[in-house]
Amino acid sequence: MAEHRSEFAGAGQPVEADGRLDAAAFHRNHAPIWAVLRKFLAGKSGDVLEAGSGTGQHVVHFARHSPDIIWWPSDLNEAHLKSISAWRAHARLANVRPPLRIDLSDPAWCSEMHDGRGPGPLLAVFCANVIHIAPWRVAEGLIAGAARYLRPDGKLFLYGPFKRDGEHTAQSNAAFDASLRSNNPEWGVRDIGDVRQFAESNGLRLADIVELPANNLVVAFERR
Repeated sequence: MAEHRSEFAGAGQPVEADGRLDAAAFHRNHAPIWAVLRKFLAGKSGDVLEAGSGTGQHVVHFARHSPDIIWWPSDLNEAHLKSISAWRAHARLANVRPPLRIDLSDPAWCSEMHDGRGPGPLLAVFCANVIHIAPWRVAEGLIAGAARYLRPDGKLFLYGPFKRDGEHTAQSNAAFDASLRSNNPEWGVRDIGDVRQFAESNGLRLADIVELPANNLVVAFERR
């Protein structure tokens, strides 16, 4: 399939010859996102998969602050996979695994999830700024895959702009949504109700909605 975009698509700028990319979005949002994830991960251990890791900066930052968690970055874009590997090599953190090439439109995700080379049952799945810059089938595959691979106490965390009850939460999000849809009719800011409905059809329930800066949300789901 054609590669979907992520938060970092077209935005990462080369900073080193080793392929590391630097995304402005990382510098804006890593601290408030980590504040949410930290509350859930505190005192726990296990595997966490980041779906659509982009440049790899998020996963390295989170891993540095959670040594008891094994982090599994992933992406579909080859430049992103190279950047993730470069940031991993640069950080030299034992709890960051090599990136997985995951096509989120496929609920099975990748062969490593089944053949022993990938993570075990997942404590969490984290995905930032992907489902609105991708066809809806990517959101479906992400949620269905999370429902398949999360352990009983696991959670799925989605970060980005969302509509609530069919309405945008800010005029800036409405303008962003219009821009996305003009670029690709299959893209667009998703409504929490639609995401929740599909999650529930896959055995997940809405656990929390956290408001973050710049009219973004973290929407969390857990097993019913």
